[in-house]
Amino acid sequence: MSDAIKHECGIALLRLKKPLEYYIDKYGTAFYGLNKMYLLMEKQHNRGQDGAGLANIKLDMSPGERYISRSRSVSQKPIQDIFTSINKRFEEIGEENPENLKDVDYLKKNAGFTGELFLGHLRYGTSGTNNLESCHPFLRQNNWMTRNLVVAGNFNLTNVDELFDVLLNLGQHPKEKSDTVTVLEKIGHFLDVENEQLFRQYKTQGYNNREITSKIAESLDIQKILKRASEDWDGGYTMSGLLGHGDAWVLRDPAGIRPCFWYEDDEICVVTSERPVIQTAFDLKKDDIKELKPGNALIIKKNGKTSEVEINTPTPRAACSFERIYFSRGNDYDIYNERKLLGQLLIPQIIKSINNELDDAVFSFIPNTAEMSFYGMMKGLEDFLNVEKMAAIKALGADMTDEKLSQILTRKTRFEKIAIKDAKLRTFITQEDSRDDMVAHVYDITYGTVKRHVDNLVVIDDSIVRGTTLKQSILKILDRLEPKKIVVVSSAPQIRYPDCYGIDMARMSEFIAFEAAIELLKERGKAYIIDDVYKKCKEQVLYPKEQIRNYVKEIYNPFTADEISKKIAELLTPVDMKSEVEIIYQTIENLHLACPDNKGDWYFTGNYPTPGGNKVVNRAFMNYVEGSNKRAY
Repeated sequence: MSDAIKHECGIALLRLKKPLEYYIDKYGTAFYGLNKMYLLMEKQHNRGQDGAGLANIKLDMSPGERYISRSRSVSQKPIQDIFTSINKRFEEIGEENPENLKDVDYLKKNAGFTGELFLGHLRYGTSGTNNLESCHPFLRQNNWMTRNLVVAGNFNLTNVDELFDVLLNLGQHPKEKSDTVTVLEKIGHFLDVENEQLFRQYKTQGYNNREITSKIAESLDIQKILKRASEDWDGGYTMSGLLGHGDAWVLRDPAGIRPCFWYEDDEICVVTSERPVIQTAFDLKKDDIKELKPGNALIIKKNGKTSEVEINTPTPRAACSFERIYFSRGNDYDIYNERKLLGQLLIPQIIKSINNELDDAVFSFIPNTAEMSFYGMMKGLEDFLNVEKMAAIKALGADMTDEKLSQILTRKTRFEKIAIKDAKLRTFITQEDSRDDMVAHVYDITYGTVKRHVDNLVVIDDSIVRGTTLKQSILKILDRLEPKKIVVVSSAPQIRYPDCYGIDMARMSEFIAFEAAIELLKERGKAYIIDDVYKKCKEQVLYPKEQIRNYVKEIYNPFTADEISKKIAELLTPVDMKSEVEIIYQTIENLHLACPDNKGDWYFTGNYPTPGGNKVVNRAFMNYVEGSNKRAY
């Protein structure tokens, strides 16, 4: 992807279902769980590089013994920093007495992160400051073991103001207004309520206080707590939590916006944001792993029993399609094939753009994430060329000769590694006055790969959000090859609307498609539509979110997708370009064809899966008109 965008986040939850001695006997180490957590987090490194955190709970500890450990980092390499810090203690123990590294009782009493329950998180900061306090997991501590709460999630809620008011009405005084704190305190409140109800119930039954503590741990109704806490959440989320005594859970939003997968056997139960991570860490087949159903929670009780239960009624499935296009790891079986198909489905548009001049065309991709859609594009071109070859052979009829046949059969599509990304170059961009020149050289090219003034150069990217890198770097550097025409192909449709469910695309001014539509309105004497849409959005400000409509769609309605694409090409073409530039986008119909189970497409269509989405997009548009750079949520 040439435009770097961030998204929240990645989770990894692991419950060891056997005593730690079992893992020592079978795998030769007391750190089986910790080692697996390192793998689960490192293999999701793509989901968060701004910070990371890890929490661990030890089961059945005696009063006075620490049973919750947590480490967080915002260093340049946060995962390595966390595990290096944790392992230092084990190195010390090994130097003192190596035998203690396999003494479970000693380890649990003398070292952190030696428990049976782990929760890891990887963070991409989409808002706020990137400091240690922003890193998950978050702790809500209490002297009652069953009231200790650890929370981490991949989420964004649109109605934080409403939820904050709910907390105030409950009598709480939250330390800040953020969805993370709001979620933590909302769950914590109903966890407290459940504890108090059970305490009174068992007290009236004659149990003493110490007996009641054990009874509460056995009887906590996690399903009820989650239902009461989340019934008014509006957003996309995969929320995970641990309780101090050993219960754990993961909850997914009713539309399935954010991803979640899990697996269990008699040794472990594991939950992650991405499927292939579990496959790699535990050597499993894809069919061994389950997707957590939208609206459901996976509940893992302290005794190791697991259950998937419905918490909130599922709404029409709107799993995030950007996960398939760009965010998730491409080594997932389905995602790999979907990305290839996204490239393949663009062939008719590409052929039209280059006037079917396949013999005078070179194909490539923008590194690095567009590589898979490039493979699909090449497969589609190969299929197209084979059809042409067959027609040409049939047309020869009786005039067929070995020479003519050879000319037909040896036709091939030409592909080259054209663009090269110098990933470390940005490190040295320090002075503003030379920044643009340095940015222009973030990408380099392979010289001599294109026939000057003859070849069309077709490069595919997985998406184009702002287009800044295209304009400042990629197009300029490709123009040095002097192709007849440069065709930039996006495997994703035009990004027109902000996201509010965890992707860092919150402002209308960040979308080149929006900028193009605004320019077209002004050019064609329809600028009044901008004012009309602003007034309609303004009129809805005090409406309940359930009654709000997305009026920003009216900005795009006067134009076809092709008209907007053409204007985008004009806006992104540097003034000194010699080659013609055309930009082609994926169609919405083909996106759905390629990703049939992930039809959440609100950033392309404006069809938000929750009422809060319409509120956010209207607010984003009003901010744009008012000249405010604030986030819309």
